[in-house]
Amino acid sequence: MQRSRLVIAANTLPVRRLDKGRQEGWTTSPGGLVSALAPIARDQEGAWVGWTGEIDVDREPFVHEGIRNIPVKVSLADYENSYEGVCNRTLWPLYHDAVGEPEYHRHWWRQYVDLNARFAETVASVTSANGVVWVQDYHLQLVPAMLRDLRPDVRIGFFLHIPFPPEDLYDRLPWRTEVLHGLLGADVVGLQTRSDTRNFMRVTVRHAGTKASGNTLQYGNRDIKAAAYPISIDTDRIEHVAADPAILEQTKTFRKQLGGGRRMILGVDRLDYTKGIDLRLKAFHQLLEDWPDAYRETVFVQLAVPSRERIAEYQTVRSHVEELVGQINGRYGEIGIAVVHYLRRSLPFEELVAMYRAADIMAVTPLCDGMNLVAKEYVAARLDDTGVLLLSEFAGAAAELRTAIHVNPHDVNGMADAMHRAFHMPEAESKRRMRAMRRVVRKHTIHAWARAFLDDLGG
Repeated sequence: MQRSRLVIAANTLPVRRLDKGRQEGWTTSPGGLVSALAPIARDQEGAWVGWTGEIDVDREPFVHEGIRNIPVKVSLADYENSYEGVCNRTLWPLYHDAVGEPEYHRHWWRQYVDLNARFAETVASVTSANGVVWVQDYHLQLVPAMLRDLRPDVRIGFFLHIPFPPEDLYDRLPWRTEVLHGLLGADVVGLQTRSDTRNFMRVTVRHAGTKASGNTLQYGNRDIKAAAYPISIDTDRIEHVAADPAILEQTKTFRKQLGGGRRMILGVDRLDYTKGIDLRLKAFHQLLEDWPDAYRETVFVQLAVPSRERIAEYQTVRSHVEELVGQINGRYGEIGIAVVHYLRRSLPFEELVAMYRAADIMAVTPLCDGMNLVAKEYVAARLDDTGVLLLSEFAGAAAELRTAIHVNPHDVNGMADAMHRAFHMPEAESKRRMRAMRRVVRKHTIHAWARAFLDDLGG
């Protein structure tokens, strides 16, 4: 099999199936990670190992837009036990401060181990001598050590896109030592924030016997770098779209449809219990109760992208959010006028940017989040430096976007007060805050993130 010097391993490939009648093909997947890594992989004639999204389909490697895609076959048992089980019902809630109750099942774990081994074997077979491998996220935490056993000659990096939990939470994981051993197979472990990095280093000292000094962990006879590499966005792309005259017209249309003169709060999230959508709606409800005229002057738009709809906890979140939307509109809405507009679907990227341009306030209030790129996208789209960002102090982005209005998403009254403050903030102050945040997202782009990590890895 053809081998590549640079190999990226992720849960999914950077492409998705495109079916047009009888003509089948592939199209590049949306998202910042793909836009950041695809050019690097293309320039270095690299390979990308991942799942096609199909169950029990065995596909041969193929080239799409200059990148070799190496599919890993995923069975129904893999999907149900490893992906829906360990990834989404064990690791996801645990790593997000146990906002949802994690579940631990040995048959799930066995499937997770098996699938990680399959990824490691595939990566080993396509990486050239002394090559570089970059493993992505919590789905593949065992791959670094498995790959090191198979290919001790390669440089291995791992990046965790979600938070890493503190010791008292991580200790609950029955396979805590196995996961740490897996991660410590890497030469560089990247995390979103300094807090995540501290958490990771502390648990490795406690459970894996590492010795920590600065950003270096000594594990056996190897040194491993553990550091924060805050992920970001394709700022140039967002600014380019935001300046398009067609997008400006779409922005005007959105505002007209929502009622001329009404000020808009926007929320954009996956429909996930970690995002705090229900508490945000309760805060908006409190705003309307505390300031009786607010319902005539304000509109709340919540875009909720469907997520993991087969899992019961996500079905419960959806029902609760939709019930709250109905309650608020039932009390404060008028004929032809809704105070909450709820969209349970995704929007094309261009329409989303128009939404960012239309919103006076962006409410990004997760209970726990690795970074949250929506906050950065909103900032990048505000070409005239207007707008106010309400940002949870528990989002990784809060460490960089320091001039946002930081809120505690558990404090409903506090969030309502912050919404009121945002609406009445002097223009000079709001512009000063936004300019400071725009400097951050223009300097620290997703391309700078990828290059910084690969430079440290030796890629």
